[in-house]
Amino acid sequence: MTSELVLSFAKEGIYTVLLVSGPLLILALAVGLLVSIFQATTQIQEQTLAFIPKIVAVLVGMVFFGSWMLTTMVDFTVRVFENLNMLVG
Repeated sequence: MTSELVLSFAKEGIYTVLLVSGPLLILALAVGLLVSIFQATTQIQEQTLAFIPKIVAVLVGMVFFGSWMLTTMVDFTVRVFENLNMLVG
């Protein structure tokens, strides 16, 4: 097992995590920004108003992106298991 191989798998793992979590984080960020603008313009300072829309947006995003996210994670897992003999020794 070489250090290049380990770094390659670590790089691919980090890339997969960012790729899978990115759309949901961007969606939550956008909804949070819209809710913050709404709260600032109406001067409503309700704490639950900030969380409920983000939760709903992330759940809707999981419905739309869920199959792609699962496929991406399964592909990475399959690549790790296929190369497990090189990683172990």
